[in-house]
Amino acid sequence: MDFMILMPLAPQLMRKLSISPAQFSLLVASYSVAAGLASFSGTFFVDRFSRKIMLLSCYAGFIIGTILCGLAPNYQLLLTARIFTGLLGGIIGSQVLSIVADNFRPEHRGKATGMVMAGFSAASVLGVPVGLYLGTVYKWQMAFFAIAIFASLVFLVAFRVLPRGIRHLVAARKNEKNLRLLREILSFPRHRLALLFTMLVAFSHFTMIPFLSPYMVANVGFKEIELSYIYMAGGGITLFTGPFIGRLVDRFGASRVFTVLVFISFIPQFCISHMPPVSILVALIFTSLFFIFSGGRFVPSQTLTMNSVEPRYRGGFMSLNSSLMQLSSGLAGYLAGIVITKMPDGKLMNYGTLGISTMFFSLMTILVATRIGRKGKSAV
Repeated sequence: MDFMILMPLAPQLMRKLSISPAQFSLLVASYSVAAGLASFSGTFFVDRFSRKIMLLSCYAGFIIGTILCGLAPNYQLLLTARIFTGLLGGIIGSQVLSIVADNFRPEHRGKATGMVMAGFSAASVLGVPVGLYLGTVYKWQMAFFAIAIFASLVFLVAFRVLPRGIRHLVAARKNEKNLRLLREILSFPRHRLALLFTMLVAFSHFTMIPFLSPYMVANVGFKEIELSYIYMAGGGITLFTGPFIGRLVDRFGASRVFTVLVFISFIPQFCISHMPPVSILVALIFTSLFFIFSGGRFVPSQTLTMNSVEPRYRGGFMSLNSSLMQLSSGLAGYLAGIVITKMPDGKLMNYGTLGISTMFFSLMTILVATRIGRKGKSAV
């Protein structure tokens, strides 16, 4: 929710902080790059601690970072707070997926991953509209304060219900030397392919994401308060489609489901990135399809990645995997800000170029996914 709220707040931030599209893209990218660097460092130590302790420690710092975002009075301090928050958020994501992989066998990980991804949908349905409303009616800072309050409640629940997550510790003690651990992780061809796959999936998806909301306001004709409809509709639908896609993955295989989703996702990607002024209903149809199919690719992609990892390296690998995902998404967002230009009348140009780029890199992900399938799977 903390990561997603920045996108619908983009028109307000660009106006109230007097920043350009490039500066806004840096604001988005800073979180992802910081998260990527933190995840990379986590490759060397996360497997030495209980999954629960590592997750909750980072989550506490994440809450503090979110509060600092709300307290930031200007662009420079907001950028600094986003970097701090990203440093903690990067490790959180990898730990969540490691917990899923530790507690579910390969034949059930698709459904489990789909349920985790449904959390993003819930954030869209509940958190983003509320945060956007608070930011529009009051101040943009209120959105971050609301997230911090909700995150504190989540922390208390996680403290009570999460398993300790210590089964990996015995194997982790055998891999204490950092550089040796990294070399061992990268020594497996399927590990290298899985990491390349993650980078391409993240880059292809996040190329369009940062400027979706600004484009809808500047070029399609949405009012800022109406942006919440996009996230309510798209997030509401994916609450159901995410777990359904997970079940399809368990039944037909991650690679096959991923390929189908990529080709279907071309339709909303092209239509949204070239969309002229249209009615809200028409726009919502295509943005919802974008949520379903483009965002839905992360269920089979993450399942395929988790199934490719040797169990004894899972925590370190997932940290490295999360690192490359965050860095790739940050790079995509930053490059998008360079490509996008703002015209004197306020309209954004070259969003269509980003849509075509998304489709091109999506095709590349299919080739890599096919090769991962040929390399085989991990034991458990």
